[in-house]
Parts: sequence; structure tokens; C-alpha cells
Amino acid sequence: MNKKISVVYHSGYGHTQKQAEAIEAGIAGHDSTEVKLIPVSHLTYSNSPRWEFLDESDVIVMGAPTYMGSLSADFKVFMEQSSSRWQEMKWANKLSAGFTNSGSQNGDKQNSLMQLLTFAAQHGMLWINLCQMPGNNSSTSSIDDLNRLGASLGAMAQSNVDVGPDDGPTQADLETAKAFGLYIAQCAHRWN
Repeated sequence: MNKKISVVYHSGYGHTQKQAEAIEAGIAGHDSTEVKLIPVSHLTYSNSPRWEFLDESDVIVMGAPTYMGSLSADFKVFMEQSSSRWQEMKWANKLSAGFTNSGSQNGDKQNSLMQLLTFAAQHGMLWINLCQMPGNNSSTSSIDDLNRLGASLGAMAQSNVDVGPDDGPTQADLETAKAFGLYIAQCAHRWN
């Protein structure tokens, strides 16, 4: 059976969009899965067909950059715009997952993933974690490892603040995101 997966995101400088595209590529690698990238800027009107795709999705994957230890303001607008769906519990029992990117290796990205997890819980959605062992945490590992930032709740990426999206996030972070996307699709087919 076909599964629909939405990747709804905000990207201020293009780095988080690259992470979203890597997740999309991982999802698309699974048969019988339709995936759509939805920038939050395309959800400014309540009658947008993209809202309908979100409503029809089996999984909603959410991502935004971490600015000042929190999700970007543009993504928070999307969260607030979803309140009519929350009132109807329209997204209850859907699967959900999250990702974020910041300039610093830590950058308080955990706080952003917690915000996404809480938002999903408020909607009654079920959370898919990263399901990857931490990389880059021993003398035999490297910054090129999958999950080099050691995340658990969702995918984290780091992009140097003085380079554009052509040079960040790192390839390891994009491969982490792609593997996460495939795992999300597998979960959609297993549990939804």
C-alpha cells in the first residue's frame, strides 16, 4: 500500500533545505512511498492544497534551523497555524519525526528537537526517533561518521555560519539525514 509522507520545513539560508532534501531522498528510496517537500512559506493560506497533503499524510516530518537555541520564528508560525487541526485532532495517530541544523556543533539543537516532539505530541502524533548509534565518539571514529553529532530524537546537522548551502551541512550530516529518511519510510510501512 502506498504511504504519503510530508517533509514540512523552514530554511533561512538554504542549509536546512539541503537537510530536508536528503531526508526526502532517503524516503524516496523506499518503494510504495510518495514524499513531498513543503516549505512553510507555501502554507501561508489556509486553503493551500499543501495543507490537504499534510492532512492526508501518514507521516509528517518537520524541520527548522535552530536560531538562538530555539526553532526559527517562521516554523513557529506554521505551528500556530496548525491550531485548527489540533482542535479537531486531525493529525492524531499519524507518525512524525524531526530534524534541525545550526551553525554550532551543539547550538542547543536538542531544545529544537524537544520543541518538535512536544508539538507532535500535542497533535496526538507518534514520534519516530533517529535510530542510529552515535558516531565520532571514540579514538577510532571520525567526523565523517553517520550521526557524528550523537543525536537520538531526530536528525541534527551543522553548517558553518560563513559558508552557503553549497558547503554545508557536512556530507556526514546529509548521509545521516538520508538514512533517517529511509528509516522513516520503513516505519510508515511497518506501523501505519
